[in-house]
Amino acid sequence: MERPSLEFNLPDTQQEGKLYVVDSLNNLNKLNVCPAESQRSLADEEENTGGTEENMAGSNTRNQCLLFITFILTLAVTLALVSFVIFLIFQTRNEVDQISSRLLSEKKNIEELKKLNNIILKHLNQSRIME
Repeated sequence: MERPSLEFNLPDTQQEGKLYVVDSLNNLNKLNVCPAESQRSLADEEENTGGTEENMAGSNTRNQCLLFITFILTLAVTLALVSFVIFLIFQTRNEVDQISSRLLSEKKNIEELKKLNNIILKHLNQSRIME
């Protein structure tokens, strides 16, 4: 493959025209010298360097969006956990109330049994005395 000569005698043109011609020659040289894969990477690099401000703005917006989504998800998980804790507190309170009411009823039953026991003991004591 022959390399084309990059030396041309440019006619008298304005500075912008010269830059355009040089840029075109560079592009042609890249097409002739570089394989297809590296040509794509060169084009990507040119696009990336040309639009860094746009890429940074898009990246910044994407980061803000991800941060916002993460914040919303964190709030949702926190709300779910707090709701679960409140539910457990109410369940525990209900269980404690039920146990307390059972203990009070058992206490009353024990008191009644003590009274009956005392009455029986008195009756037995009196019956022994009589014998």
